[in-house]
Amino acid sequence: MKLILFQRDQGIVNRMMPMLSALLCVIASIVPLHLPGFAEVAPGFVLMAVFHWSIYRPDLLPFLAVFLAGLCLDLLNGAPLGISSLVFLIARAVILSQRKVFVGRSFAVVWAGFLALVAAAEALEWALACALSAMLIDPRPFLFQAVLTVALYPVVSYLLARVQRNLLMRA
Repeated sequence: MKLILFQRDQGIVNRMMPMLSALLCVIASIVPLHLPGFAEVAPGFVLMAVFHWSIYRPDLLPFLAVFLAGLCLDLLNGAPLGISSLVFLIARAVILSQRKVFVGRSFAVVWAGFLALVAAAEALEWALACALSAMLIDPRPFLFQAVLTVALYPVVSYLLARVQRNLLMRA
């Protein structure tokens, strides 16, 4: 009896891995590295997780989880509430509408799609920040964050793919 119960619980935990990995990405985004100015340009780890799971297992990362990840990120970063949530929800909707383009394609095609998504997401985030502050903000930190995010995507994508293969295939 215990074995069956444990297997059932393991299945639930395995199905929650996309949400848990998004939460881990929130934490990774705010970890202090004690590098001057790094907090402003920290890579968009959550956007990486949203992109990956929205392509490969969209059923396991609902819109509510994406919204909550963005809300947590805003709370922990001290950013205006809702900016990250809005950007992540729009990104997820765009990814889902174009999912067929990425499924089964080479990593280069997926990475190019991610590059386009990051460019649009950072531009939207910059525009929202400018609108909320009622002044023109220097776009260089947003640009540098976009470059870091795109550059680190292969590593994070590899890790998320390993999680997907090792844990979700057992569910």
